[in-house]
Amino acid sequence: MAKPEIDPISLEIAWNGLKSIADECFITIMRSAFSSNVKERHDHSTAIADAKGRLIVQAEMSLPVHLASMGGMMRALIDRFGDDIGPGDIFIANDPHVAGGTHLPDINMASPVFEGERLIGFVANIIHHADVGGAAVGSMSGGLDEIYKEGLRIPVMRLYRRGRCDEDLLKLLLLNMRLPDERRGDLNAQIAACRLGEARFRDMLAAHGAERIETIFDAIVERTEMRMRKAISSLPDGVYSFEDMMDDDGAGSSDIRIVLAITKSGEDITFDFTGTDPQVRGNFNLTYNATQSAICYSLKALLDADIPTNQGIFDAIRIVAPAGSFVNCITPAAVAMRANSCQRVVDCVLGALAPVVPEKVVAAANGANTSAVFTGTDPETGRMYVYLETLGGGMGARFARDGKDGVQVHITNTSNLPVEAIELEYPLRVEEYSLIPDTGGTGRQRGGLGIRRVIRPVGHTCEFNGVGERFRHQPWGIFGGSAGASGRFYLETADGREQPLPSKATGILLPEDARAVIETPGAGGYGKPDERPLEAIEGDLQAEKITLEQARLQYPQWMEFPC
Repeated sequence: MAKPEIDPISLEIAWNGLKSIADECFITIMRSAFSSNVKERHDHSTAIADAKGRLIVQAEMSLPVHLASMGGMMRALIDRFGDDIGPGDIFIANDPHVAGGTHLPDINMASPVFEGERLIGFVANIIHHADVGGAAVGSMSGGLDEIYKEGLRIPVMRLYRRGRCDEDLLKLLLLNMRLPDERRGDLNAQIAACRLGEARFRDMLAAHGAERIETIFDAIVERTEMRMRKAISSLPDGVYSFEDMMDDDGAGSSDIRIVLAITKSGEDITFDFTGTDPQVRGNFNLTYNATQSAICYSLKALLDADIPTNQGIFDAIRIVAPAGSFVNCITPAAVAMRANSCQRVVDCVLGALAPVVPEKVVAAANGANTSAVFTGTDPETGRMYVYLETLGGGMGARFARDGKDGVQVHITNTSNLPVEAIELEYPLRVEEYSLIPDTGGTGRQRGGLGIRRVIRPVGHTCEFNGVGERFRHQPWGIFGGSAGASGRFYLETADGREQPLPSKATGILLPEDARAVIETPGAGGYGKPDERPLEAIEGDLQAEKITLEQARLQYPQWMEFPC
């Protein structure tokens, strides 16, 4: 039977209808979740997939790092359950090695949508849960050296069967997670988004019919692939190489090399990581899905930022990532801090393609997903709390603009948690929240500044766990720009002394008369410093983004023509 034809205008209308469903599901989670990590920082994503498990649309505010994770979960779901999928089901999973995930705190849910007996597609979502059990509070500490220590592993399982919850499964999950009431609230937000998405999807089915919706799905994927291949063809043919290093894995491995060769020919492009170091004991390894997400984001950002995010992007590229390597690890590799490593993969793609798209690349950004976890017992309520945040830093300088200051970059587009939210929900006081002068690399365009966050517990002793990257290997500058500053952790004791902490700081006791200081990396500059306009230097001085000493040391034109 021939597929029904669809004209471009009708396709665009239907396409936007699907995107609006994903966006509404995203907002539903944001407004109904319990944890500040979701309702304030928006560390979640939503999407729609077809009956084959292909990702069709992703919500506008979704995280790029979640792109391949949702697609991976869908493939694992279909492989495991096959035809045993029915209306009212909701499936849950998080495992990176058997369920398509990228790390355990990201719990996936997916709900099928039917027309009669015919499976048409799925609505799916992810929330990063503030704790999923394991050896360390927050499930995100450095130094964890196997997946079993990182939290509860969930293969693809059926949480709801034909509309009825498997209460035994839910109890098992919550029993193995800290703060079960908060976890239940966030899981309920995901369930609500699934149910809303199903209802909206069925409305579209009633308007268009199953065959037309399936034709729309095919057209979206095919046109996305065509558009991506056309963008790829704009690059000159050739082989482009770059390599970068992770600082360490917190478990004995340092200077972990990521080696990338990009081969482009016509509309075809291959990303080859042969030569990359083997997987490590610490929890910075990447699954294939995580590497795939980082590459798809990078190529889209460089070539056509408006290309839709779906299976068509995956189909347009080829990735060679040797099994057992740092960028395609195998069980039981630990992976909790995979976002930091994804950022470094992005830097490798940008570094490799910089010579051929100099006006589109940026210098190395803060290159990290600097995480801070504070946990203890609230002295007023007697209840345990877990405050988890990943902090932004500098964005790399661009061809015509300075890098942005104090932001999440590349594959993570979450927000920094407001001071008011921290102090309202946790027995913690934020004594400083500021940009750090001189942390942006100098150049014709200045790199973005890092963030300083100073936190003190109120009326109790708490535990601090921090994980940082680009604490040794600075974010590099480009085309003559200098590197951005490294990050660091330290404690400031009651008498004002600074006690340095490692970049993977675990189980640090923080008494109420001490302060934890988190300083995130800056970012690299773009172009030669002596090409920076005098008015830009003066503006940086007035805004206190650089000091007079840096202006004198780094910008010779400032000394020649002082303002």
